[in-house]
Amino acid sequence: MDQNYQNTENPNRNYRPEEQLPNAVIILVLGILSIVFCQPLGIAALIMGNQSMALYRQEPNRYSESSYNMVKAGRICGIIGICLIIGIVLLMLAGVSIFSFFAF
Repeated sequence: MDQNYQNTENPNRNYRPEEQLPNAVIILVLGILSIVFCQPLGIAALIMGNQSMALYRQEPNRYSESSYNMVKAGRICGIIGICLIIGIVLLMLAGVSIFSFFAF
């Protein structure tokens, strides 16, 4: 083998495999499930997403950008899920108050 082998794709960058952010896939799945099935999962996605984003901000060169994007998408889906549950609760309260107003 050639002893002077270097990375020929980009010689200025030392190749170092980047790690995935912890729980990036789980955060994305929880965020999607919070929209579709169970809105309280959005709270878990938001909390876990904030923790993973804090890790990324500490060492951005250590983690891959694709896992960071997954965490951002999971957080956004979690926020949408939280907004949905707030909207559902508000609609239920409005329905109960309208029903009680006309019942008497």
